[in-house]
Amino acid sequence: MRPYVVLDKKVGETPLIALTSWKQANPAYEGVPASYAGRLDPMASGKLLIVLGEECKRQASYTGLDKEYELEVLLDVGSDTGDALGIVQVSNQETRVDSVMLEKVLVRERGAHERAYPVYSSKTVNGKPLFLHALEGNLSDIEIPVHTERIFRTRLLEVSMLSVQELETRIKLYLALAPVSDEPSKVLGADFRIADVRASWDDIFLNSTRSFALVRLRVVAGSGTYMRSLAGRIGAALGTKALAVSIHRTKIGKYWKGCWVRQF
Repeated sequence: MRPYVVLDKKVGETPLIALTSWKQANPAYEGVPASYAGRLDPMASGKLLIVLGEECKRQASYTGLDKEYELEVLLDVGSDTGDALGIVQVSNQETRVDSVMLEKVLVRERGAHERAYPVYSSKTVNGKPLFLHALEGNLSDIEIPVHTERIFRTRLLEVSMLSVQELETRIKLYLALAPVSDEPSKVLGADFRIADVRASWDDIFLNSTRSFALVRLRVVAGSGTYMRSLAGRIGAALGTKALAVSIHRTKIGKYWKGCWVRQF
């Protein structure tokens, strides 16, 4: 029996959905204990490492592994979640990317930095995940914890422009994949507030004739580095709003002196 499995999680799948589907396709593992070695947002895709059986006792040795992502950053649109599954607002400016300036921004992101956890994250504060504090509107009553994020390498892959019509087609397909749950714990979030999220995007689609810059990056980062937070910081450094319109994890493993070690 294998000690771990690497799943290709799809956009819209929670890690639990991805694991359940794999176990259904591999019934020999149906009763085998399984544990995530690093989670992945429901609207992100890519590699999800699951440790199995006795290897669950060594889960901690896997959770700190570095990650590589392909990240698409949409400029001039921001959201309260940092990605496209949030309440969005459009900037009044139309950013045209200066590759020299963008590279300077990416260089400043490299290294180790103390960052606040995203308020729409599962980090627990006072026995409750931050996203519940955000939905309940009591963030002002708590202290947002910080942690160290490490970015080892960033590479600009492409800059393109999307018309508002192209953006609308893409976002509507994306939002259609958002998971739906009837769990009581999800009631406050109203299935990721999908009706309000769609309404905020529709306001952009109905009232804009402009185009939007889309920056595609490859990022090698330490465990626990939030790509959607990175997207927002890139926008802020360029003097605008930004969000992660797609996040795809391509590698899991130790990145050391330019090489991948124990790659999954």
